[in-house]
Amino acid sequence: MTAKGKLESDLNIYALANELLLDFEPGYSAAVAQRLEKYVIADDVQVVDAAPHYGLLSAQGPKAEAVVRSLGLAAELPEKPMEFVTVNNATLGEIYIMNQPRTGTSGFDLFVPVPALGAVMDKMIAAAKDVGGRACGWQALEMARLEAGIPRFGADMDETNLAPEAGIETRAISYAKGCYIGQEVIARIRTYGQVAKALRGLRLADDLKELPARGDKLFHDGKEVGYITSALASPTLKANIALGYVRKEANQIGTELRLKTAQGESLVKTVELPFRP
Repeated sequence: MTAKGKLESDLNIYALANELLLDFEPGYSAAVAQRLEKYVIADDVQVVDAAPHYGLLSAQGPKAEAVVRSLGLAAELPEKPMEFVTVNNATLGEIYIMNQPRTGTSGFDLFVPVPALGAVMDKMIAAAKDVGGRACGWQALEMARLEAGIPRFGADMDETNLAPEAGIETRAISYAKGCYIGQEVIARIRTYGQVAKALRGLRLADDLKELPARGDKLFHDGKEVGYITSALASPTLKANIALGYVRKEANQIGTELRLKTAQGESLVKTVELPFRP
């Protein structure tokens, strides 16, 4: 965070044997490295971009463990989220297997050396097919993420947001550790009350001709109270859904809002996350 409590990135940090591995959204390498280097003063620290050396493969869904286990890379898989195991394979190199559910069910990330990436990917696809799964791309991952109501940095939260607004403080904010940048702002929010706006699940009208765009406005009793961040025509829920920020006076579950887009106005209702049929 910044000194004002605004987000600079949202990332997973794994403590490897002799280094920290940072996993974050594509396109933020320079910003994260610059932030870290700014506060390296007397420590012997080197910030290195691992992307040219490692690729990320991920198995997500209820049968993710079966897929990763069938690869035969590790005798035991990490049991809890954010736990990991290191695999030293004579042929494939050093692989890291992280317990990282990204779509609200279960999941594992595999950081694989680039030369072995194709071979491991082929094995994962074959293993997924054996349990009724398949390879998928970014769009499918985004759909599953949205259905689970999980915000993503760069889409549903960015440098304009406070962490508590995005609802990530449970997993990302510590109220017990020592001083860190932005801590005073976060502590005041916790002590004195809610944030002015918060991320909410939104059930959109079923007859929309076009999904709303990021930034389209939400209104309540004629007053602007929020905006859309992500929207999806969900095949699983058979409904149009969205994530968006709504001011605290209008973001109680069940509140009806009006969405205004270039195509006109429609009804929106705030709903609990994750989304349910």
